[in-house]
Amino acid sequence: MIQPSAIAIILARAGSKGVPGKNHAIVGGKPCIVHTIEQAQRSARVDHVIVSTDDAPCAEIARDMGCTVIERPDVLAHDTATIDSAARHAYGSIGSPDVPIVILYANVPIRPEPLIDDALAMLEDTGCDSVQSFAKVGKHHPWWTCRVDERGSLRAFEDGAPLFHNCFRRQDLPDALIPDGGVMAVTSGALMCTLGAPDGPHAFLGNDRRAIVTNEGDVIDIDSPIDLVVADTLLKERFVHAHR
Repeated sequence: MIQPSAIAIILARAGSKGVPGKNHAIVGGKPCIVHTIEQAQRSARVDHVIVSTDDAPCAEIARDMGCTVIERPDVLAHDTATIDSAARHAYGSIGSPDVPIVILYANVPIRPEPLIDDALAMLEDTGCDSVQSFAKVGKHHPWWTCRVDERGSLRAFEDGAPLFHNCFRRQDLPDALIPDGGVMAVTSGALMCTLGAPDGPHAFLGNDRRAIVTNEGDVIDIDSPIDLVVADTLLKERFVHAHR
């Protein structure tokens, strides 16, 4: 049984709609999952790194880097399987220690260096059930979303709302946030859904849910070929600057 002060569970599923093999695709000169493993291993608060995967290349990489690899069963490795079910399976496979858990995606090669520790610190300092990172949506703001009918006519996405909420300058939009995939830190009670949180796909985040707000470009979540190019370019630029 593992008894660390905090554990990181990295999720790396083989199947992918957007970028096949993205979790072990080369990004910034390394397999994508390597960046997340290294970030978790550099965390001052994480004592053990676990990789839950059905992807053979990711499993081999993780073992070579000293991680505990949990083979994800087929029932948890399809398009409709939830991330929390995979995380619970991995957590139970190591004996379910009563410690904070950080859930990380293998397809996020770029996240701020202190993000993992900041999330765990907030979890501890506030006594909340979960901490998740969010990014500002910018020009993809919900007030600017629309619907287009079969004739090409525009109307606001929200019934009865004026088009664009009568707001035409980006700087006048109120802040709107979206989960960016950078980090989720949860208590063991939240992950195991023992806190009486409302039923639903996010019950594993518990009742008291907190947020860390990241800046634009701080987190790159690879879901498309364009994301892969952006992440690769940014990581190569960072390498060049670091070695000047």
